[in-house]
Amino acid sequence: MMPTASTSRRRSFYGWGYENEPLPAGELEWFERAWAGLLGIDHFDPAPMPRAGEIALRAPRVQPPASLAGVCTTEPHARLAHSYGRSVHDLAKMILRRDFSNPPDVVAYPQTERDIAQLLDWCGAHGIAAIPFGGGSSVVGGVNPPAGARAALTLDLSRLDRVLEIDAASQAARVQAGVLGPSLEAQLKSSGLTLRFFLQAWEFSSLGGWIATRAAGHYATIYTQIDDHVESLRVVTPAGTLESRRLPASGAGPSPDRMFIGSEGSLGVITEAWIRLHRRPTFRQSTTVGFRDWEKAVGAVRRLSQSGLYPANARLIEASEARFTEAGDGSRHVLVLAFEGADHPLDAWMKRALELCADHGGEWDAKALAEPESQRSGAAGNWRDKFLRGPYLREHAIARGVMRDTVETAIPWSGFLALERKVKAATLAAIRAATGREGSCTVRFTHIYPDGPAPYFTWHAYGDKAKLPEQFWAIKSAASQAMIDAGGTITHHHALGRDHRAWYDQQRPPLFAEAFKGAKRRLDPHSVMNPGVIV
Repeated sequence: MMPTASTSRRRSFYGWGYENEPLPAGELEWFERAWAGLLGIDHFDPAPMPRAGEIALRAPRVQPPASLAGVCTTEPHARLAHSYGRSVHDLAKMILRRDFSNPPDVVAYPQTERDIAQLLDWCGAHGIAAIPFGGGSSVVGGVNPPAGARAALTLDLSRLDRVLEIDAASQAARVQAGVLGPSLEAQLKSSGLTLRFFLQAWEFSSLGGWIATRAAGHYATIYTQIDDHVESLRVVTPAGTLESRRLPASGAGPSPDRMFIGSEGSLGVITEAWIRLHRRPTFRQSTTVGFRDWEKAVGAVRRLSQSGLYPANARLIEASEARFTEAGDGSRHVLVLAFEGADHPLDAWMKRALELCADHGGEWDAKALAEPESQRSGAAGNWRDKFLRGPYLREHAIARGVMRDTVETAIPWSGFLALERKVKAATLAAIRAATGREGSCTVRFTHIYPDGPAPYFTWHAYGDKAKLPEQFWAIKSAASQAMIDAGGTITHHHALGRDHRAWYDQQRPPLFAEAFKGAKRRLDPHSVMNPGVIV
């Protein structure tokens, strides 16, 4: 069997980041104080973190043939690390219950498309489920082996991690799908180009994962979804390999790329993509704008979305969330506003954006606007730092019985305020019913469009560690149903996986589901590809 990871630096099998890398001094203490104040808790009694040696895995139900042994392993740590994604209930099962009862039987690390094709042939011949795996950051059950008697193979694409070709004239690159965010940017750096697709999971998520889940990245407007960055794809399916023609645009029928963008590994394995890049920004301006009235703040952001100014960042943060993350004192709602580009100064764009904000009662931080260092260390910097560190704290929150989760959606502007009221009311009521305690639920905009925002709800609750997965599901289910009932989508950028399927079934047209099943039957005749997602 092949080795699966470096002995010097190995990913945690149950949490975020790497093994044996402690949190920075004081960080956990700060969050403990913040959680205690938010939830009214006197002290925490954290559960111990799991150790690989205390977990007994079931024996693999299948063994790869000799021809595939060089790219496969049944080593325990590899199976542990591929048993779950990183959602709240995934972590609760790992940390609080030591439940690793459904690991993949085999983990494969293919190095070529031929390896993938042979692995899929083996799966098809023996009825083995094949689960594509990028960085493992899924929070919706998208990489978890399906429950049941069927054996499962996880296809870890981390060995397919190179930038293969850069077309500088067209500002595009051909990239293998297994590359993680930091490695992608490092390989592009000498070209002066960047994908600039920074999401919270950027460190531990892959290009193929972004494409397969229709992820959303750094930009608040225009280049929001990964869809906007894909020129063409190569996909290995059980029925064969296909490659779409690389074009800037085409009106020739339905796009083959669109069939696989968002397919979540249910049709095949994305192995390469030509992606559109940007010149590295050299002009930047940012500030924060405070609003005392929420509806006026929403109105200002709507005007921004319809102005043609296209800010790179336009995150509107509710006052109570701004207080929790030290982006404000809680007296005002905070808009983090930024422009960036590589071609021209941005003073005129920022000036007009601030005029629109002022029309709605907004007051901005002139110091941050004038001093680049203040942009990094002020309110916007505090919020950004807390946001990026969030995944590193999730396992510690769960160990203390603190549930912190998010649900996000998109809705036309005309429906947002009603949706906000319904989701908050349903979430807070579910927290009380599930835990017997009060919780919190706040909202911010992550992305904005001329016809509507992407609201991102964050809720906190203090649960019973013995019942945490069930309590979590009761709260998440109530919030998700409220979003669908109010006319929103079940997810703007967190994908479907197995967790969101019940609400996606309500959202999508039934006839489309039948058409998708027809495509799956043709591309995946033995139904081995990530069974249970999409349909």
